[in-house]
Amino acid sequence: MSNAAEVLKPRTHADSMNIGLSDADRKEISAGLSEILVGTYRLLIKTHIYHWNVVGPLFHSIHVLTEEQYNALFEATDIIAERIRALGHHAPILAGKGLDTSIELKASGRSALEMVRDLVEDHEEAVRKMRDIGTMADEKGDLVTADMLTARLTFHEKALWMLRALITD
Repeated sequence: MSNAAEVLKPRTHADSMNIGLSDADRKEISAGLSEILVGTYRLLIKTHIYHWNVVGPLFHSIHVLTEEQYNALFEATDIIAERIRALGHHAPILAGKGLDTSIELKASGRSALEMVRDLVEDHEEAVRKMRDIGTMADEKGDLVTADMLTARLTFHEKALWMLRALITD
């Protein structure tokens, strides 16, 4: 039976990797990407819940925009997790880790304006985190992670522009 347990035990080939990044650098970058992944899932869930629950004169605009955004965020989770794996580490198990399970309760009674402002805050937080990890990855010579995060930053900054445009007088 112990052989079966060994077969099922997750393995990583991180120790035998030679891709021009040290083990310590790959571990640090993967840890940062794991935080970004958890934040992306949180924003995905919140965006989807707001998509379902928005009401008022801005309903259609916000409903359509948040659908585009949650679809893009869902795709991003796969891209980020696969980069963590390519660095030789496991993507985090997200069951409750860093996820705010009260998001749905916060949507209840919130105006469309409050929902958009809340999404703006989360996208700004994502941008700050991605900029920090992307800069660190670039300084360590991880051009792939830096490039991936540049693309993610482009998405979030465009999302911010669109969300702000909805609520600007």
